[in-house]
Amino acid sequence: MKVVCGTWTPAAKGIARDDRERRLRPTATLLTSLVIAATSGMITGSVNAQTTDGSAGPRTGSEGDSSTRPRPAIQSNLEASAKTATKKEGMVWVPGGTFWMGMVNAPSRDAEPIHQVTVDGFWMDRTEVTNRQFAEFVKATGYVTVAELKPDPKDFPGVPVEKLVAGSIVFTPPKGNQTVPLDDFQAWWSYVPGASWRHPDGPSSTIEGHETEPVVHVCFEDAEAFAKWAGKRLPSEAEWEFAARGGLDRKRYVWGDETRRDGKWQANNFQGRFPNQNAVADGYEKLAPVGRFPANGYGLYDMSGNVWEWCADWYQPSYSVDVGATRVNPRGPASSNDPAEPGIPKRVQRGGSFLCSDMYCTNYLPGARGKGATDSGASHLGFRCVLSPDPPRTPGAGSHAKKGD
Repeated sequence: MKVVCGTWTPAAKGIARDDRERRLRPTATLLTSLVIAATSGMITGSVNAQTTDGSAGPRTGSEGDSSTRPRPAIQSNLEASAKTATKKEGMVWVPGGTFWMGMVNAPSRDAEPIHQVTVDGFWMDRTEVTNRQFAEFVKATGYVTVAELKPDPKDFPGVPVEKLVAGSIVFTPPKGNQTVPLDDFQAWWSYVPGASWRHPDGPSSTIEGHETEPVVHVCFEDAEAFAKWAGKRLPSEAEWEFAARGGLDRKRYVWGDETRRDGKWQANNFQGRFPNQNAVADGYEKLAPVGRFPANGYGLYDMSGNVWEWCADWYQPSYSVDVGATRVNPRGPASSNDPAEPGIPKRVQRGGSFLCSDMYCTNYLPGARGKGATDSGASHLGFRCVLSPDPPRTPGAGSHAKKGD
């Protein structure tokens, strides 16, 4: 399983690095085993249903069941209470341009071929959406996240109905400094009943005092709902990578080609032996408040590490491009296909998280990719939004707006 950036499939010990990168996270197929273990008392701690690269099991409730789906009145509030304040507050203008998208020898082998892409300019949130911002959204709309809803029994055929309770997947590394086999994701991921954005590590945890940390345990539909309320949208994968690179085309890291700058870590990731020997050389064992590490060339923070971020694109295991052609404002494939888990719709995730490491999983690199089931979140998954520029005003309607206004 992919410890921080991959997809788990059964594997033997001693697997090669490129295979290991694909296997370090519990996927939808194995989420059921986490739930069964948790409800049977085999696993304790707080864990949410999601993987390190973002993949996780389906948790969508059945239609018409008010205990598993947001009520229609709540959903309608998304439009009724949409923000009318200045949308661009806290956003950065990304000028657009042409760049080389993708990565050779990517951790999951799914970021090829490298190809040229052109994107128009757009606005992007300076930081990941925080607990404070998400709380404002929930207060205004009454929205209920998927992690706070009772799972649908159809998605967990091996679990007794009475055992299905709302919760999410949480990173729960074993105690002590013993070496942990890296072929068993249950050693560091657990399904924790009651875990949600309000209670990131389980019912006894809280976001009080953590208001400026990125919100987590949000699935794709949760992130989309917030974006709609804010009058924004989720970024395309091409927009996200262009913005992450900050004008540094074909560089290994968001900040250049060196792991550190002046001996200092440039992102919140994992230093040490995964999963239970974090050296905390970057100053943070888990989540960091947004903006604690240097911004990239466009003034964007945490485009590498901290939490994975949802993109609007459906996931496919490679890029479909015409050789020699430059794609303009690509919006991704029309449907999802993950050969590792056929039939599980997944969206792209980017940026890696506090669990990524050059010593084990490198999906926090700007060209690397992640993926996740659309209805699942986890304790290392968040998002940020973008906003297209205002269209030019028509003649006679006043002065023309400058691009990016």
